[in-house]
Amino acid sequence: MTDTLIRIDLSKPAVEHDNIHNRWHPDIPMVATVNPGDDFIVECMDWTGGQVGNNDGAEDIRDADLTQVHYLSGPIGVKGAEPGDLLVVDILGLGPFPEQTWGFNGIFARENGGGFLTDHFPEARKSIWDFHGITTRSRHLPGVEFTGLMHPGLIGCLPSRELLDEWNRREQGLIDSDPQRVPPLANPPYGDTAHMGRMNGDNATRAAAEGARTVPPREHGGNCDIKDLTQGSRVFFPVYVKEGGLSVGDLHFSQGDGEITFCGAIEMAGWVHMRVNLIKDGMRLYSVKNPIFQPSVMQPRYQNHLIFEGISVDESGRQHYLDTNVAYRQACLNAIEYLKNFGYSGAQAYSILGTAPVQGHISGIVDIPNACATLWLPTEIFDFDIQPQASGPQPSIQPGDLPKAAWRG
Repeated sequence: MTDTLIRIDLSKPAVEHDNIHNRWHPDIPMVATVNPGDDFIVECMDWTGGQVGNNDGAEDIRDADLTQVHYLSGPIGVKGAEPGDLLVVDILGLGPFPEQTWGFNGIFARENGGGFLTDHFPEARKSIWDFHGITTRSRHLPGVEFTGLMHPGLIGCLPSRELLDEWNRREQGLIDSDPQRVPPLANPPYGDTAHMGRMNGDNATRAAAEGARTVPPREHGGNCDIKDLTQGSRVFFPVYVKEGGLSVGDLHFSQGDGEITFCGAIEMAGWVHMRVNLIKDGMRLYSVKNPIFQPSVMQPRYQNHLIFEGISVDESGRQHYLDTNVAYRQACLNAIEYLKNFGYSGAQAYSILGTAPVQGHISGIVDIPNACATLWLPTEIFDFDIQPQASGPQPSIQPGDLPKAAWRG
């Protein structure tokens, strides 16, 4: 029997668990230690620590305290791991808790994190998704069902002191370039809501004030949100501290490339089954600066797609130079406008792109001045035909919308 290395209690707040943390810092104590070759199960809260409920309102999305997130299970030490090694992590399995077979997707308000299309969708909204084995449906999004590609959105090792200082230096410099921006350009350390695992006393207070927030991906891995990091995949993580300090969380039942609504996947609490190994001196041997991911052979087998193109020309008609961010945004907006012809609201269509296994591609990056980005929408996920027809689109669902909540400062 595989041991469950980290257990959580969903009836208790995240901060009452000493095997969970929500900041990156080299001094956070290991909560367990394993040997190379060991496999084990880790239980995880959802990324908010239980702030979002299974209901038909979006006030919990509006009021979510993003200074708390993400809640990560760990860190786990691996005997013999030293700075410069590569930690090899195999994802052997993962899933939701049997007692909580649902997840949520959130469009965050502009004032509270926003999202990729926050200029178009500035209000907080939410959809709830019920899991039926490997497939999911939402009462808030009729006419859609798809197979989930379950994965951890956030996984990585602890940073060294030098790496932490570098993160804080460069991100504060970015913040200083436009300190009043909403949403902000980056999230600096914030000690008031830091949960430092088994650290306590003055050490915990000091580390909380300088610990890196978990929002972005960085050199150690972190919040990469790679939807293909599912059962059967492998990751090679740079090791920066003794024993590595592996942590994991932010589990997703499914996600579209880009996680475009910010809380853009179907977020869930659940478990991950992992195995670890080491490649000694692997960072030097393979010239590794950031993690290397090896995808699984397992994936939903959707064969038919509509592919929406976007170029480096924004909504106002302004030309940008090979800007893939602008191009992918246009591809997403084009897909949303298309889906509105079948009865979906803009917010519903936005949520579909964030949760379903859509693919995002940089299709062209050399043809000045326009980069070409594409969004691949699988057509088989719909209960009706969304292909273009000579007769024109036929509205196929009862018009509705996602639950929303106005911003309250």
